[in-house]
Formats: sequence, structure tokens, C-alpha cells
Amino acid sequence: MESVEKILQQAVQRAQQNGLPYAGAMTPQEAYALISQDQNAVLVDVRSRAELELVGRVPMAAHLEWAFYPGMIANPEFADQLQALVDPARTVVFMCRTGGRSHNAALLAQKLGYANAYNMLEGFEGEANEAKQRTLINGWKHAGLPWSN
Repeated sequence: MESVEKILQQAVQRAQQNGLPYAGAMTPQEAYALISQDQNAVLVDVRSRAELELVGRVPMAAHLEWAFYPGMIANPEFADQLQALVDPARTVVFMCRTGGRSHNAALLAQKLGYANAYNMLEGFEGEANEAKQRTLINGWKHAGLPWSN
């Protein structure tokens, strides 16, 4: 398992290479290794409650909906809820289905003063193949990381 320092260094390099304003971007494997080794790190799943119930959840993740199902209506309380849930001094990694909403959550967190806000690339389900199926190319589930129904 890679060290916390190496994981964070790689995540920061990805952010710099891609012009991201938040601390960094990491793979699901790196996110799992980080939260397994660093008690200061927290994984925040920003998928809807319906997604957790229908697709699966990560047992060690906190949950905070970025948008509500149906209609994917933005959660107007997200910023306040994040600040109540996670101390800005902690390392926070955001996860969603494919990495889009978690990118937006990391952007918002950075604007709120979270200096150690990271996006988890690929998300829980990963990108879709030509048949529009997920979990077959990449993502948390594809990597065989812990999850439950």
C-alpha cells in the first residue's frame, strides 16, 4: 500500500497538471489507501440517497447529498451541512458516481476554506462502456474496494 505522503503528492500533481483549484485528484485505490491509513482523512459520498440504496454504498464513507433524486435538484444546504460534518482542517475526499459531482463538491469546499479538498476520479461506478454499462471499466466497485448494498 502506498504511503499517505506519496498518495497526496500524486493527487496534487494531477491537480496541477489539470489546472484544478482544489488540493488534488486521486483514484479510488488511492482514496481507499488514504482513508485506511490517515485518521484525519474522511471520504464524503455526495451521491443521492436513492443511488446509495439502489447501487450500493461505501461503509467507511460519510454521506452528504449534492443533489436530490428525483430531478437531481441541488441541495441548497450542502455548504452548511459540509461545514457541520467535516472540520476544514481535515483532509476530505469527495466521491460520486463518476467524478463530476465530487469535482463540484471539491470546488465548493476549496472556496469554503478547505485547503485539503480532493476529488476521487472515476467515482463509485466509473465510466460507462459502449453499451452504457458501468462498473466494468473503472471506479470504486470495479477496483474491488469495500462496498455493500
